[in-house]
Amino acid sequence: MIDFENNSDISINPDIFEPILEYLSPKEVEVIIVDDVEMRAINNQTRQKDSATDVLSFPLEEVPDGVILGTIVISIDHTMRVANEYGHSIEDEAQLLFIHGLLHLLGFDHETDDGEMRDKEASIIKHFNLPKSLIIRTEES
Repeated sequence: MIDFENNSDISINPDIFEPILEYLSPKEVEVIIVDDVEMRAINNQTRQKDSATDVLSFPLEEVPDGVILGTIVISIDHTMRVANEYGHSIEDEAQLLFIHGLLHLLGFDHETDDGEMRDKEASIIKHFNLPKSLIIRTEES
């Protein structure tokens, strides 16, 4: 189940995330949509990085076997920019960011693993017939 909060003026259908969550985990996830101003503040407060970013994940580590996996925060401004740049829908980009954030909640870390997150992300994207992943786009840059 998705607990969805949209703090932006852009409409996003929260139902686009459910099939992905059901595919990867039986737990609940909170998804919060914010603009770049709010994302920058969250990133600065939690990671001491004074810049906006595309997606942040916050696992609920203090609830080891709890029902809620964690929170995924997505920047709608970033989502719209990248969707426009790559020529796909805002919903597709939001789903890509959700997959990326969800994999982090599930313990994957592309900065320290040996490609496991990239491979898992590619497999999920193929399953849901979505555009290139965040990791693949970054590696191609």
